[in-house]
Amino acid sequence: METQRKTRIQIENQERILDAALEAFSERGFRGATIDQIADQAGMSKPNLLYYFRRKKDMYEALIARLLDTWLEPLRELDDEGDPLPELQSYIRRKLEMSRDFPRESRLFANEILQGAPHIRSLLETELKPLVDEKAEVIRGWMKQGRINAVDPRHLIFSIWSTTQHYADFDIQVRVILGPDRGAEGRFEDAARYLEALFLDGLRPAASRDSLPKVQSL
Repeated sequence: METQRKTRIQIENQERILDAALEAFSERGFRGATIDQIADQAGMSKPNLLYYFRRKKDMYEALIARLLDTWLEPLRELDDEGDPLPELQSYIRRKLEMSRDFPRESRLFANEILQGAPHIRSLLETELKPLVDEKAEVIRGWMKQGRINAVDPRHLIFSIWSTTQHYADFDIQVRVILGPDRGAEGRFEDAARYLEALFLDGLRPAASRDSLPKVQSL
C-alpha cells in the first residue's frame, strides 16, 4: 500500500512544528515541554499540530532520530586511508562547526543523555556504538603503524566530543568568561586552534615530529 505523498504545505507545517518542538525541548527537556507550548511557538492551534504529530513523544523521537544522524556524520567521514592528523583535525573542526551551527540540537542531545537516554538507548546501541567501534579500530590501526601516539581510541573520541560540544552546551558561560572582545563569533576559531594543539600535538609521535606532515589550518 503506497503512502500518500505530502504536499508542500504539509511538509512546511511539519518542519515548523519540529523547529518549535526543538526550541521547547532544548530549553525545558522532554518532561518540561508541553504540546500547548509547542503549538504556540509554531503559531498554530493544538488540533492542527496534533494532525501532524499525535503525541509529544512522536515529535521528540523524530527530532532525536534526525539529530543522531546529523551528529554522527563527521565521525562517519573519518577516513582510514587518510593521514591521521589531518583527518582528526577535520573531525575536531566539524564538531566545533556543529556546536556553532546547531546549539539547540546539542543541548537537546545533552538533556536526553543526562536523563539516562530513555528515548534513544536503542539507537545508541544499534547506531552509535557500532560506528564508534569501527572508527576506534581505524584509530588503533594508525597507532599500530606508528603514525600517532598510542592512547585509548574510545576515550580520545569521548574527549573530542566533550571539548567541542562544551561550546554549545555551555555557550553562555563561555561568552561571559571570554568577555565581549573574545566571546564573539571568533571564539570558535580560537577554540579550534587550541583543541588542535591539545589533541594533535599530543598525538604526534615525538620520534617522527619532523617527518610527519604539519597540520595546516583549515
